[in-house]
Amino acid sequence: MSEVSSDVSSQQGKNLAKGPFRRLLRTIGPGFITGASDDDPSGIGTYSQAGAQLGFNIGWIMLLTIPLMAAIQEISARIGRTTGRGISGNLTRHYPVFLLYLVVVLLFTANVINIGADLSAMADALKLLVGGPSSLFVVGFAVICVSATVFIDYDRYVTVLKWTTLSLFAYVVAMFAAKVPWPEAAMGLLIPSWQWNSTVFTTVLAILGTTISPYLFFWQASQEVEEEQLDPKARPLKWAPWQAIRAFQRIRADTVVAMALSNLIAIAIIFTTAATLHKADMTNIASSADAAKALEPVAGKFAFIFFAAGIIGTGLLAVPVLAGSAAFAVGEAMRWPVGLQRKPKEAVAFYATLAAAAALGTGIIFTRIDPIKALFWSAVINGICAVPVMVVMMLMAERSDIMGDFPIQGWLRLFGWLSTIAMMLSALGLIAQWFM
Repeated sequence: MSEVSSDVSSQQGKNLAKGPFRRLLRTIGPGFITGASDDDPSGIGTYSQAGAQLGFNIGWIMLLTIPLMAAIQEISARIGRTTGRGISGNLTRHYPVFLLYLVVVLLFTANVINIGADLSAMADALKLLVGGPSSLFVVGFAVICVSATVFIDYDRYVTVLKWTTLSLFAYVVAMFAAKVPWPEAAMGLLIPSWQWNSTVFTTVLAILGTTISPYLFFWQASQEVEEEQLDPKARPLKWAPWQAIRAFQRIRADTVVAMALSNLIAIAIIFTTAATLHKADMTNIASSADAAKALEPVAGKFAFIFFAAGIIGTGLLAVPVLAGSAAFAVGEAMRWPVGLQRKPKEAVAFYATLAAAAALGTGIIFTRIDPIKALFWSAVINGICAVPVMVVMMLMAERSDIMGDFPIQGWLRLFGWLSTIAMMLSALGLIAQWFM
């Protein structure tokens, strides 16, 4: 009898363990993948440079950006879930054609450059770990990312992307290996530093540019549409308002948790490089691979391995998102059949655009374009592109003819506009520095 009770208790324990875990996997979705992909190798390079140059004093900016980032991403998700169309799909139906093409061209260009920079960083990180030709690694990573996106079934692929987000925790491990002085780190995180100079100003602009990026808006909105289309009971909320409460609760939980985690990982990267590179006066960090290489002599091989491995893992997540968001933007603008749930033969132009974005990004590595300078240009284009996209998104999300009974309001609307204004100031700052 006791054995039977033990078996029953064991089985109940297993079911209980499975239940919350499965509910978690169902809850984390488009927002979680979007937030994780924001910590791509390009972003890691920016955060590493920030920590190396400014130490712990820049940590506060990452807390400041959490509500701004969460608000604008939730708005993009609501647009997709409410209308049943992505950002481009709504732009092409409600706004002038010239604005649509301007936004799509800027987004595609920025994504291609970002893909090239990320692939270069991934290849350099793998070369640091195992040696070998970085050019071959670039091509290999590009082929892996495109092949997985095109040929793996959507449900399985989304699961792969969710598991890939675990690579972010490599930076948490690296942070603890770096022996961070926590009182000093907490001061930098919680108390803003107002000692402004050109370096601090440039770093803040770079962080805003890499944290709030247009490709994230397009990806999350389109993935909300994908998730809705795959659920036979779901409908766009504009025509199924009774589904709104549960849908908005899921979107908010998914997005807020994801953006908070994304920024906490960024804080871990800043703390790691501040505690090691900044303390050792090694401030000349141009990329994420540079940061990984510089970590070894000051933080040990353990921190170096985890930091470099994290670059590869985050790149395997970010490159498909970058290529995919470009394909969604172009495909919806051209009114092609789009969607990762479609078979390749059902959406040839969509998948061809996705592959073309990855191929063009790969091609950048084999030109005379400096990948580090490409990152700067990507930030400039992203900053310029983000402003019209965010303004249009905010206006779109406030229109009842687009959003039906669910135009944004209250604190979400307030933080959405604050985020838009912050990016507008960032873009103006980037343009001003360009001409200086």
